[in-house]
Amino acid sequence: MQPDEAFFHQPSGSIRFWVVIGDAQVGATVGMQTLHYRYQPQRSDDDALETYRAHIDEIHAAVRRRVAGGSIEPVMLREPDLAPQPRAR
Repeated sequence: MQPDEAFFHQPSGSIRFWVVIGDAQVGATVGMQTLHYRYQPQRSDDDALETYRAHIDEIHAAVRRRVAGGSIEPVMLREPDLAPQPRAR
């Protein structure tokens, strides 16, 4: 699989995707509910894969932070991982 081949995994209700970090591709997942509550809480018809694609840079940055903090593959993102990050001054 290529890093840009994210897909919705029906049995787990999550998006599975890969992030290139250095020379490696790190597998990661984010739940449909996590995406909904973080990015589309006002909707009831949101599409998890569409939401993932619309926020891919932020989601991939969260995976990189988790790996930098010691997480190993597969990285499962949670709501706190996707909380808005403080801006650098």
